[in-house]
Amino acid sequence: MPCTIPCSSGAAGDWSNWWGFGIAVVIFAVLQSVLTPWAAKVARRNAPALLGGIGIVSTFIALLVVVLIPGAGLSIGAPWWTWVVAPMIVWVVTALATVFLPALFIKKKVGERREA
Repeated sequence: MPCTIPCSSGAAGDWSNWWGFGIAVVIFAVLQSVLTPWAAKVARRNAPALLGGIGIVSTFIALLVVVLIPGAGLSIGAPWWTWVVAPMIVWVVTALATVFLPALFIKKKVGERREA
């Protein structure tokens, strides 16, 4: 019996093709890492007031591209507001991970050096 997860449309997703989701994650990560510096450079040159929103805009664009790839294992459906909420959730989680993960790893390394 395959494992299932709920999709944004309410239908059950099928984990029997888990590699599709893995591909979606890799593509999203690459797009996000390329789009953010590029968009920041363009905004800094043409519209400095938009620099604060670069993270959310690049997250939306990366999600849009990944959703459009057939077989990528990611779908964002109706209603329309899921297209607003999904990038916000991903952006907040990414921002929190950017703040807390380095501190966690530094704390672990410091603990290892103290024991040695």
